[in-house]
Amino acid sequence: MVVSRKQALLARHRRRKRLLLYSALLVLVAVGLSAGPWWAVLGLLLLWVAHEAWLADHLFYAPDSDYRYDFPASAWRADAVLEHGRLRLTGALPDDINTLFLAVTVTGRGLGRLREPAVLVGSDDVQAFERGAAGRRYLNLSAHLPALRGDGLALRGRHLRLQGPFELIGFAEADCSQQPLMILAPHADDAELAAFGLYQRAAAATLVTLTQGEIEAGDFQRLGLSPAQAAILKGRLRSWDSLAIPLWGGVPAARCWQLGYYCLQLPAMAAAPDQPQGSRESGECDIRSVRRHNPAALPGDQDGAPTWRNLVADLAALIERERPHTVVTPHPELDPHPDHIFTTRALEEALANTAWQPQQWLLYANHLHDNDRWPMGPAGASVPLPPALEPLPADPLWSPGLSAAAQCDKAMALRMQHDLQTPLSAKIRLRRAIQRRLTGRQWPLSGEDEFFRKAVRRQELFWVRRWRGRAEE
Repeated sequence: MVVSRKQALLARHRRRKRLLLYSALLVLVAVGLSAGPWWAVLGLLLLWVAHEAWLADHLFYAPDSDYRYDFPASAWRADAVLEHGRLRLTGALPDDINTLFLAVTVTGRGLGRLREPAVLVGSDDVQAFERGAAGRRYLNLSAHLPALRGDGLALRGRHLRLQGPFELIGFAEADCSQQPLMILAPHADDAELAAFGLYQRAAAATLVTLTQGEIEAGDFQRLGLSPAQAAILKGRLRSWDSLAIPLWGGVPAARCWQLGYYCLQLPAMAAAPDQPQGSRESGECDIRSVRRHNPAALPGDQDGAPTWRNLVADLAALIERERPHTVVTPHPELDPHPDHIFTTRALEEALANTAWQPQQWLLYANHLHDNDRWPMGPAGASVPLPPALEPLPADPLWSPGLSAAAQCDKAMALRMQHDLQTPLSAKIRLRRAIQRRLTGRQWPLSGEDEFFRKAVRRQELFWVRRWRGRAEE
């Protein structure tokens, strides 16, 4: 079942790590018995440091695996050569190409298993990969089109080697930001993480947040609240986030909708469409508690029941009301979060009941099955294609750029999100300090949450899926 794939990978990862650690402990016990207990204590300390530096990542595949991508026949392709540290095309780059990736084979070198290997692109772009990376990878060169149309692009590996064949894969997707957009966010912050730059420049964007985001509210219990009270407060705050923060990107509250369903309950709702699924933590079971600021009434306002049938009816009503040219929604094959998967499934069911049909979807991934750190490397870098050990549908790609000012605005939008303000634990702070020294990792000053590093980049990345509508299915 696709929903449980990440949990299965995590369980396997933990089993393997436990086996490795238990084996190391047995060795330390033997050292302690033969050389003395202090040597064993020192070895235990070094083992813990090594774990925090190199074994704490959730990487659920062999880093020397090829990324496997299929691209549509409409993609532009051309060979390139790397000579004296510069990448040059063997032909001309068409003027209409606005999204460009380079397929390249990388092999590990030297410190590439201890420090994060990367490809240095141009003068200041660092596109990083897994430690020990080897195999086929895809660099995002969309920010470097002028150099490629000129005298070539500087390209060199850091802790890895670049090997051919070098193939460029380009796309000429039209900028849909001037057409009506609807962005579906399973939770407050998903729209900002995936598409803040897109909706900031959009002519007419509508943001629809499906859930209150009330779970994992332990930090609010420090205010003297019970677990249920903390969850209610967090749900209210994140619902407010979903309506207020988009104004920072130019989208007024009159174009924002909070549907008020409950976190991690969408799969259960889909399994029993007429059965209400209340909050796991707050105990609430009435979605109207956070919908009073919506611009208009929706079908779910009639009884306030958190059911799949109400969710699908709400989305259908919004599609008919807003008539979007493009819907932005989580990638159903790539993003494993259950609420994300079922957000897109609810959209599919809603579109089966609407006269209005969007022309396309833009698909995004804020999470991955296999790698919790993607995109790797520092904030402000380009976004290479994520690991794909099984080929995805051959969708075109669109990777619109964000200026330095837009990146700053996006970081500030994330700083306003209550769910991204939770202080780091002492354990995570210590782990980051170790990784800074031993692996060379960096985190931005804009915020402590990992998403400030992962989401604030030179581009946003979308898979473009043409919507055929009911008549062509």
